[in-house]
Amino acid sequence: MNKLPVYFMPGLAASAAIFERIALPEDVFEIHLLEWEIPLANESLAEYAQRITKKIKHEKPVLIGVSFGGILVQEMAKYIDAKKVIIISSVKSNLEFPRRLKVAKATKAYKLIPMSLILNLENLAKFSFGEKINHRLKLYEKFLSVRDIGYLEWAVEKVILWDRTVADDQVVHIHGDLDDVFPIKYIANCIVVKGGTHVMILNKYKWLNTNLPAIILEDKAIAE
Repeated sequence: MNKLPVYFMPGLAASAAIFERIALPEDVFEIHLLEWEIPLANESLAEYAQRITKKIKHEKPVLIGVSFGGILVQEMAKYIDAKKVIIISSVKSNLEFPRRLKVAKATKAYKLIPMSLILNLENLAKFSFGEKINHRLKLYEKFLSVRDIGYLEWAVEKVILWDRTVADDQVVHIHGDLDDVFPIKYIANCIVVKGGTHVMILNKYKWLNTNLPAIILEDKAIAE
């Protein structure tokens, strides 16, 4: 039996180490971890998505992305025939953005964020994982591997200026009801994880390990 290839894309500035507790049945699935690359000069999100897509070596893979990685895998799906696209702690269109992101886009306030300050580990952890992180910074140091100012400026702009206004109804969305980066009140049509925060890939891994196999293999609603 051929195993089903599942490619995981981490969140903004994060490394694939965030998936270290994710375990899928090895007789059914083959896990592949993607990492962020430093963007090229003036590279669009579409061009970047195409470049990362070249790292996928299997036909009809499952793409799973967390946060900004969820946005990226949706863009990648334009260029390959994915069996399924699953996003975690992310958004399906810019209509699901909280008001502060919409204001940042309208005012271009994101251009005023001093990325050099965000490179401080605690600030980067809050920026990437949300305000409600605990302060186990040694833990986050392991997960936040991309500390390049050019990447951060590019990534923040590409999130805020994401132009998708119509959600793909084939995308499977898993979201925590305590997510403070993308609050649940703005999110439609998702599988809700009770108590899940923006870092639930780290602290709700047992729920994900229990439910992801069925979510990948079928479209039935998953019990909370």
